[in-house]
Amino acid sequence: MSRHTHEARKIHETILNTDDILVVSHQNPDGDTLGSASAMATFLSRIGKRHRLYCASPVPKQYGFLPSASVVRNDPVIWDNAYNLVIVLDSSNTAYAGIEEKLTGLKTKPLLVNIDHHATNARYGDLNLVVPTASSTAEVLYGFFIANKIEVNDEMATGLLTGIITDTDMFSNGGTTKSSMAIAGELMKKRADIKIIKEYLLFDKPINALKLLGAILGRLRIHPETDIAYTYFTQADLKNYSVLEEEVEGVANLLNFLSEGVAAMVLKEKKDGVFKASLRTTRPDYNVAEIAKLFDGGGHIKAAGFSLEAVSAESAFEIIFAAVGKSINL
Repeated sequence: MSRHTHEARKIHETILNTDDILVVSHQNPDGDTLGSASAMATFLSRIGKRHRLYCASPVPKQYGFLPSASVVRNDPVIWDNAYNLVIVLDSSNTAYAGIEEKLTGLKTKPLLVNIDHHATNARYGDLNLVVPTASSTAEVLYGFFIANKIEVNDEMATGLLTGIITDTDMFSNGGTTKSSMAIAGELMKKRADIKIIKEYLLFDKPINALKLLGAILGRLRIHPETDIAYTYFTQADLKNYSVLEEEVEGVANLLNFLSEGVAAMVLKEKKDGVFKASLRTTRPDYNVAEIAKLFDGGGHIKAAGFSLEAVSAESAFEIIFAAVGKSINL
């Protein structure tokens, strides 16, 4: 029995012997964390477990097709309830998940399960199912279901396929593997709704979103000292173009097609003034996760991210490039 199978079975046994479960998706959620949460929630409902779903940020409307999207709550009062088990999906640490302070503020400490695929994962759970070679947390969760002989129905399959499609950028980035392709095929056999996934995630782009994308690409530059291609967008941009943030997601993945620079970085301003950086590279000898770690972020060798506070995008870039310039072996 492999280590991952052993851990998957321990987590399953814990779930079967526990009630009052909180399933957590990371803040600023993507299709992997939300699709995985949706599949887990469907499973918990099937076995009659009391559970709730939490995310520190609202669910973007593009993920409204997921069965559990309407019941994910971001109200902090959800933490006033007592939970025996907290399952965190797709987060390298509790700060990234947006729950670090919430956990420390609890009077009674629940058992913490950590299911993830990031190489920078801190193994912060009481139980940790972390598979860095997986394309996505959805792929890890599929393995969890298979290891425990749990039937994956059509709703679960749709959630899991959403996660794989999101994190492989429709099977086009470095996270795409023979395993991720094979699992996607199995999920299609289990009637994952590929049509609705494509409609919501790929084909639902308003004209103004494409205009803003053009403006973002127009700002693209190469930083001469670090050889990193970089661009940004702000809250003012979103307001000026009347566009929601989620409608211009995927810019960093688009920059994977660049033939210049060792890596690409997109900086986006959040509503609270924090800037979130998304990093990508296709160079075999370059590790963007090392950049993310400089700012307590995380991710993979070829795709990573972090957040930092700055008064403007320009000052944020100054901080980032100064830190990268001092580091080595990226």
